[in-house]
Amino acid sequence: MKRTILLLAFMLAACAPSAPQSALPQFLPPATAYIDPSYPTAQAAIALPNQTASGIEVHMDSAWQDGKNVNANVCFTLPDASDWSVWTASLNYGGTVLEQFGTTLLSLQEGADGQPGQRCDTLTFVVPPDADLSTATIVVGAIGTYPREGEYCSVYMPKIQQALMERGVGIVLDCVDVNGVLTMQVTSFPPEMTKEQVDEMVYSDEFYTIKGPWSFEFNLTQ
Repeated sequence: MKRTILLLAFMLAACAPSAPQSALPQFLPPATAYIDPSYPTAQAAIALPNQTASGIEVHMDSAWQDGKNVNANVCFTLPDASDWSVWTASLNYGGTVLEQFGTTLLSLQEGADGQPGQRCDTLTFVVPPDADLSTATIVVGAIGTYPREGEYCSVYMPKIQQALMERGVGIVLDCVDVNGVLTMQVTSFPPEMTKEQVDEMVYSDEFYTIKGPWSFEFNLTQ
């Protein structure tokens, strides 16, 4: 009888469902970025790498395509010690004009011994895979800067006042001490003008930009 009970116990234990085992972690290889083969990689030299306009020399010696990005290294002489950068640029190809671009600072050299400083950036445009860059042009439209504190009086007020006088606009500017800081202010303006019109004219970004254009043609094919 005891043997029968023991035999039944062993049989029941063998038929009982086994305890679930914990799942072992699965280590997958890291995902790699997918590069569409329709996006080429190519490089081209610039036909005329040095262009001068408005007294500013801009240099672009090469352009290259890396996937979706069309890049070009651009260097230009600095007009003064302000923080100048490329404000407008475009990539023109096959009747298409791209005006959205990114910049990456490469180098910044301050002027010394009577020689102007120089800034170099990489301009980047994003193009579709079917972009025909066999005849393309990068145009740097303007460089610009934002006035630093105190520069309105020391740097910009004289040329703003001169420009207003040459246009026959009766706006008079002066620098006034405001809490120990020289601040440019409008002291008088024609009665037919509103304060908004005066401010729009006086603080126009035309006084902080230098316009080109500087155009660089290249042939970028695989």
